[in-house]
Amino acid sequence: MKIRVYYEDTDIGGIVYHTRYINFCERARSEVLFKNGLLPFDKDTNSGYVVRDLKCKFLKMATLGDILEVKSRVLSKSRVSFTLEQNIYKENDLIFNMQVTIVYIRNSKPSKIDERLVELFNE
Repeated sequence: MKIRVYYEDTDIGGIVYHTRYINFCERARSEVLFKNGLLPFDKDTNSGYVVRDLKCKFLKMATLGDILEVKSRVLSKSRVSFTLEQNIYKENDLIFNMQVTIVYIRNSKPSKIDERLVELFNE
């Protein structure tokens, strides 16, 4: 998924805030769901996907106006969760790396994850 860096993503010097990289990855995960007719959280069924753990590496900076690309792939999966590696690139240079573990919950309890969802992140 491609993302343009806007003024709201940066500090006064035009450098992207460190937390925005996490937001960009979240947006990319949500887009996978939306494009496939799914919601990150469904109020009607009281179920959805939540972050349990994340580990980030900030490698290079991005600035105002840059076009970034977020790429995701599944590293591992279990019955109720999966771990993604999400990388952000700027002109083919890796600038950010994150590993995030996502858990599927229903009624505030971990529940069996839909295998199709995990496959969507590898497409």
